[in-house]
Order: sequence, then structure tokens, then C-alpha cells
Amino acid sequence: MLDNALKSEIQDAYRRVVDTLELTPRYGQRMMIAEIARTLGNIESDSEGKRTSDTHVCVLEAGTGTGKTLAYLIAALPIAKARGKRLIISTATVALQEQVLNQDLPSLASHSGIAFRYALAKGRGRYVCVARLDQALEGTEPNPTLSLFEQSLQTQSSDFTVIASDMAQAYGQGEWEGDRDNWPEAIEDAHWRRLTVDHRQCTGRRCGHFGACAFFRSRRELENADVIVANHDLVLADLALGGGAILPDPADCIFVFDEGHHLPEKALSHFAHRFAVHGCLRWLKTLKSSLTDLHQALAIQPTVSRLLVSLPELIHNLEPALGDVFSMGHQLAERPNGLADEEATHQSRFEKGQVPDALREQAQQLLVMFASLSRCLESISDILRESLDPDKQTGLDREQAETWLPLVALLHGRALEAHALWQAFSEQDVANEAPSARWITLSRVAGEPEIEFSASPVSAAHTLAKHLWGRCHGAVVTSATLTALGRFERLQERAGLANRYRYQALPSPFDYANAVLRVPKEATDPGDREAHERAIVTFVSQLADKEAALVLFSSRAQLRAVDKALPVSVKERVLAQDALPKRELIERHRAAVDRGEGSIIFGLASFAEGIDLPGDYLTHVVITRLPFAVPDDPVGATLAEWIESQGGNAFMRISVPDASIKLVQACGRLIRKESDRGTITLLDKRVITRRYGQALLDALPPFRREISR
Repeated sequence: MLDNALKSEIQDAYRRVVDTLELTPRYGQRMMIAEIARTLGNIESDSEGKRTSDTHVCVLEAGTGTGKTLAYLIAALPIAKARGKRLIISTATVALQEQVLNQDLPSLASHSGIAFRYALAKGRGRYVCVARLDQALEGTEPNPTLSLFEQSLQTQSSDFTVIASDMAQAYGQGEWEGDRDNWPEAIEDAHWRRLTVDHRQCTGRRCGHFGACAFFRSRRELENADVIVANHDLVLADLALGGGAILPDPADCIFVFDEGHHLPEKALSHFAHRFAVHGCLRWLKTLKSSLTDLHQALAIQPTVSRLLVSLPELIHNLEPALGDVFSMGHQLAERPNGLADEEATHQSRFEKGQVPDALREQAQQLLVMFASLSRCLESISDILRESLDPDKQTGLDREQAETWLPLVALLHGRALEAHALWQAFSEQDVANEAPSARWITLSRVAGEPEIEFSASPVSAAHTLAKHLWGRCHGAVVTSATLTALGRFERLQERAGLANRYRYQALPSPFDYANAVLRVPKEATDPGDREAHERAIVTFVSQLADKEAALVLFSSRAQLRAVDKALPVSVKERVLAQDALPKRELIERHRAAVDRGEGSIIFGLASFAEGIDLPGDYLTHVVITRLPFAVPDDPVGATLAEWIESQGGNAFMRISVPDASIKLVQACGRLIRKESDRGTITLLDKRVITRRYGQALLDALPPFRREISR
């Protein structure tokens, strides 16, 4: 139970921060602190510190202005320290990650009276490999085949050696920590791939440069940190590796997922698999062309020699099988009439995720072949890795092992990826359970036809429930938008969050009566595209000359059409996302407002979330259309199909709740501070003519309403 000493520590820390920084205490913030402390403080554990209770997760919707970061840090940190756990703060965006790391944590350390250490966690691929850097400088990269493979289809630049030299000097002098994100200039992906490694290629403590390794240096900092700042992708990647590979073991962690509404979609992307046929044939060709050199270098080791002898037959069998699946894929994914082979990418989805029997048989054959190839390459990799250990006698010298391990490990990873995809295509979905989505994409790569097979679960709920919520000591999920239509059910369904967890929507500090929500007479049904575009043009043309407005579109085509149809006098004030980078557009808009001029931003879906234009920088948000997502992506379409097959209504179960979340986010662009005020105009008449419209309106904050029916 949360004892009085911990309660006092949390209360005292909050009081100090508020008093020192002269903050205004907020009711919602205090409620958030209390709810987190109640949930995390009452987690029951056994004598070894292992969690025994199942009410260890709280889900808190807290709108802009609540002060979420301060609330979850002050509530969770003392409890984590007292329980001997690590606090993992995970965000969805770089901007919030930088804010937590560079502003919120230093401020808390200075003013709360809580003594703690914190560090930033990044994946191995964000750090330079000192061994690779050394080899690049000496012109002795692991082997020429690896370099050619990693650089395939990339334009080579002559300044790679210069970059490597500059990095080595900066790293050696302590002016750079080996982090790609902190290098002062952009680095081409092709160059960076030659300077970093993945977890399969890394030799860890067996590496001669282990003591100077940037990644392991950062890992040592994590070991001493009470608070670790990460992102959703890194947390999910760690879970995919079994947990505890990059971050501490989930059982030893309390997680806070800020911007938690992004977690389900991020999880889905981590569990998807893809396989490009010609891409695979290229790396098989690389392996085949390396066999002679591999034999000369490594055949002295009996087991490696036997494994290498088996590779030609494996490759020989794979090549025609891949040719067959390439042909079948083209037959199953014929381009629409009038679309030539060299034209745009074409995607073909299997209805309800069901793969034809003939393709499933091919997938099963490829599954067996890639399983054999994966085992062979894994065994060679293991022996090469052991050869780096001076205490183990494998019959290979260290230099040869170091030379060939990167290529073999890289190809092993590719074989595993192929195996995962064909396993997904071989499996039969379980009756009455949501199927996997499966589809084929036809395209051209470097002028050559390519076919890509893809598979993805339609929900990450089971995986998150088992590997994250089921394993962690405790967790907090928070965001400004977690409810859909005022309820948490949609998030529970997508993220695998159990009913027994604690859920609360916290009150906002804002007076939403300072804003007006309007549905004007000009609003039309977007079903009549031309009439709707004319209505938007008319409305935007009537905006005041000095208006600071954001007009949100659901499609790029409509944004362009409206922009083109505007009078010149209005068009001069328009800054279109379609024409300018996001940062430059925002800067120009702010500059125009600072000069006392009008400025109208035309933005797409990404502008409905994450941009911050407080005060006079934004006084009018125009939403041209209710933000319904068309379930035409393979994952969404397969899920909708399955719901309908079970007698459900996919539109009401998925589309309307998701539109509610997006509509709340779009309206949230207007009120960013307590003094903000302005107007939100919705130009989609369906909100008053369709039966779901009232539910969407009821889920919005209590703006003053001016609705023309």
C-alpha cells in the first residue's frame, strides 16, 4: 500500500515545484497525481518484488493544459524508486521526447527535492560502431561483398571517407558521443549503414573496441538511471526481442506512455512482415558470389565447412521457387485495365486475409527452405562469434571471424525476415478470431518489376496484453485524446487494455465557452464533391483579412482544388502544406501574424494533431469534412470485413469512434492556453443530418454552439 511517507514525499515535491516555479495548481493535475499514486502505490508484490496484483495500469485522458508531464513524473518517480523499479517515459514524437529530456526532467531535478538520475535510450542503429569506423578509416571494411550489399541501389558519394575521418576525430576527442542524431550535419543512409551494426552483427563484449563503444557506453548510463526516456518504437522493439534486450526487463519497470493513443498503431507496424522477391534474389546472389571466399577463409573449421557445402543446394532450390511465387503473385494481383506495368504501384488484398490454396502451398515450401537457410546461417554466425572469444578454441582465428561475421549475420537477419513472412502466409487463421491481413504490391524498383508480399495482424491487442501489460510492474497510459465518443472502449479494444484497469477522463483547466463551434448554413454534404468544394472556396474567401486560420482538409486533391479556385487576393494569404515544409510553413504563418497580417494555413491530417499555435497565432479552425478514414488500407479493410462477417457494423464500431478522436484533436488546435479564444467551423453537414452526428458533437468539449439546422 502507498504509505504515508511516500504520500508526503509526493505532496512535498509537488508543493516545492509549484512554489519555486510560481505555477498555478490545477485541479486536473492534482487528480492525475492522486490517481497515478493510488494505482502504482497499491500494486501488490511478493517477497522477491514480483507483481502479484492485476490492477497495475491506469489510463488517464488529460487535455492540453493539464500539466501531464509534471503530474506523472512527480507521482511515479518516488514510487518507482521506493519499489526498486525503473521509470520508463515513452513518447510518440521526437518533440515531446526532447521536451521531457531537456526541460521537464532538469526542472524536476532542480526544484522537486527528489534526487534521481535520468538518461535517454536509443536503439543500437542510432550509434556509430567504433570497429566499423576504424575499418572505414583504414580502408579495410569487413569485406567488399558486405559493402556492395549494404550500398545496393544507393548513389555513392565520394565524401564518405571525409565523413568517417571527421567522426573519428570528433569521437576520439570527446566532442561527439557517437549518436547519429547529434551529428551536426545530415548523414546519408547509405553512409550510415556502413558505420553502424544491428544486434546480430554486434559482437558485444568480444569486440576489441567494446570499451570505447558508443552504444554500450549509453547502456551503462541506462543501468545507473532512475528514469529512462525512450519512445514507443524502442519499447516495442525491445519487447519483440523478448524484453530486457535494450531496456530493463519489463517486470522491473514502471512505464508511462505519453501520447498513448499512438501505441496500438505503432505496435501493428512492428508486427507486420514484408518480403520483396527480387530484393531477396539480390541478396541470395550476394551470398552465392561470396561462397568461394567464404570457403577459402572459413572451411578450415569442420562444422562451418559442412554448412558452407550445403548452401549451394539451398540457394539452387530457392531461386526457381522464388521465380514461381513471383509469377503467381503477378497472376493474383493483375493491374486494373488501362494501368501499364511501368505505371503506379498497384496493391491487391486477399479478401478476409485468405490466401488461395496454391499460394499457401508455395508459401509452405518457401517456409521450409528459409528455415533451413536461417538455421545454416545462424550456426555459422554462432561459430564466428565464438571465435572472437579468446577462451574458446573453434579452429578459426579472430581476424577471419571479424571479417565475415557482419555479412553472415546480416544475411541471417534477411533469412529470418523471409521466414516470418512465409510463415504468416502459411498459417490458417483461427475460426472466430480476427484474421491477419495479407496482400501483394506490384511496383518497379530501379526500373525493374518488383512484387512484395505483406502480412500484418489487424489488432495488436493480444500481443500488447501478453508482452507489455502482462509483464510490466506498472503502467500509466495518458494523452489528450484517449476516449472515443466519450468512452475508453475503442482504446481498450485496440491496445489490449483490460476492463479491470483504472480509467479516468480528467477535467480540463480551459474555459471552452471562450470558443464557438459553428456549423453554418454553407455546410454541405461532401458526397457532392463539387458543391462541397464550392462551399469551402466561398467560406475561405469570406474570412477576415487579418484572420489567423487553419483550414483542415481530408484529401490532398481537395486541398489543391480549393487552393486553385480561390481569388488571387485570398490566395496570397494562403500557406499550403502541399507546397511548403511544415516547419517553414509555421514560421511564415507566425511571422505574418506578428506583422499584423492575415494568414491562412491549408493543412492535411497531420496538422490536426501536434501543431501548437496559441493566442493570436490561431483564432479560427475550419474543418472541411468529418475526419472519417476510408478503410482502404489492407489492415483496416480486413478488420472491417471480419467485423461485418461476425454480424457487426464496422462503420459504427471503427469509423465513427476513430472519427470522434480525430475531430476532438482537430478542435484541440484552437484552445492551447487558458486565455485562448476563437471559432471552430465545421463545413460538413452530415454532423446534423446523420444519426451519428449528435454522438460526435456530444464528445466534443463544451464549446458554445451555433448550429444552423
